[in-house]
Amino acid sequence: MGRNTRKRRTPLATKAIAASAALALGGGGLVWANFYASAHESNRSWGGNQTKAASAQVATISCPDVGQKLTNVPYRARGEVAGELSTLDRQITDAYQRLATTRDAQTRDTSYVQNSILRPLQDRRKAILVRIRLVITRVGGTAPGDLNTMATCTAQSADQTAGGQQQGGEQQQNGGQQQNGDQQQGGQQQDGQQQGDNGQQQNNGGQAGNGPAAADFVDITKVQANVKAKPRKSRNASTGTFTTRCGVNANKNFNTDNVIVAPGVTNGAHHTHDYVGNQKINAFSSNDNFLQGASSCRNKNDRSAYYWPVLRLQDGTQEFDQNRDGGGKEGNVGKILTAQQAQIKYVGSPRGKVVAMPQFLRIITGDAKTTTNGLANANAHWSCTGFENKVQLTEQYPICPQGSKVVRSFAFQSCWDGQNADSANHRTHVAFADANGNCQNGFKAIPQLTMRLVYDVPPPTIQNGQVKNAYAVDGFPEQLHKAATDHDDFISVTTGGLANKIANCVNRGQNCA
Repeated sequence: MGRNTRKRRTPLATKAIAASAALALGGGGLVWANFYASAHESNRSWGGNQTKAASAQVATISCPDVGQKLTNVPYRARGEVAGELSTLDRQITDAYQRLATTRDAQTRDTSYVQNSILRPLQDRRKAILVRIRLVITRVGGTAPGDLNTMATCTAQSADQTAGGQQQGGEQQQNGGQQQNGDQQQGGQQQDGQQQGDNGQQQNNGGQAGNGPAAADFVDITKVQANVKAKPRKSRNASTGTFTTRCGVNANKNFNTDNVIVAPGVTNGAHHTHDYVGNQKINAFSSNDNFLQGASSCRNKNDRSAYYWPVLRLQDGTQEFDQNRDGGGKEGNVGKILTAQQAQIKYVGSPRGKVVAMPQFLRIITGDAKTTTNGLANANAHWSCTGFENKVQLTEQYPICPQGSKVVRSFAFQSCWDGQNADSANHRTHVAFADANGNCQNGFKAIPQLTMRLVYDVPPPTIQNGQVKNAYAVDGFPEQLHKAATDHDDFISVTTGGLANKIANCVNRGQNCA
């Protein structure tokens, strides 16, 4: 299972000694005092030909996602590799926290970030990558030849992260994901920054100073319609639905683990999840545990685990986890909002019949690291009640009109390789259907899991380029709470032949619950 403990970090400093004002709310919360470049100065990432600290406009740290590169890790090595990947995540978190609390040193020394943060981080990452290679080769596997090149991280500038404009990837065109390239900005400032009288940025937005920024929000009434038509159904389409009612996590079953990506690692997610369905989920859970766990679902044969990052209202509230890992210590602050509705539904394929999901199938949809990874695996869908058939946003949070509520929705991968319940990078064993609804490369159609979460959220307001009363999903601290980082996790666990019943219902065109 890899590592079964996680080294506890020293609490963050609660005060940044900076020339400009810092935002410091709540004990242990991240402190932010970003230095903002003037308009005529270069906006390139740190390093190269920079001559002024201000021109770096450093906002966060961008590191290659090693886990996504490892597609062929032998099964016997996956536990240890997962533990090492979790260590890489922890290293990035620690480096980001150092970035956020050393702004004064950065303004005085143009090489500070490179020499004191990025170079030591690279050295630590190299050691982990060497261990990953050894673990893989020890069991007869072959590590990627360019693994060593993934040690180097860069500092990402504020303009690269502004308004959800992630770098380094293209958004997927399949799986029913909605594109929002035509959406209007509603007159909102594009970089989400504001300069004070002394020319320095006051903060990067948000209660903990690590986002979201003003440009991460848009008035949904000013966004052009962007929802594409669904694929045409064939004569053999599976048109039924199966709804499972599992509640909204009213019993507040939270933790900051992720048993799929980081088994055996406490706080492997670095943010808090809501859980419905299986109630025996943490970093140390096994398939046997899942079968023994109670379920919040009405149908007790549905012991599947459905979990997603919590949504928080950044209204100054200090939650129960304000001083904990995964919570305020990692920039996830504010009032945790419980969804008013959590609709979980399995739907069919427009091209043909589906096969039952295999027991313990694991699926992650979306990407918690799009701010630095780019949008290749993004699958966030944000909208408002009354607008869902017109507008779906990926890169921005909606500001809903009066009487309308915020909606998060997810459409999981609906094609399965027919063999594996998981894969080394937790992605390649499943895939999205193409634009016509077909599964490619010999993959089989399975019932598509869809989820719709509805929240009563006070509308944020934008004043002088700053967002007030912001809301955002939990995430890794260096991801700056961007809307595109929304994601959802699922482990299929059923008893009493339920998996077959779901497939049969969908194939027969029935609407079951």
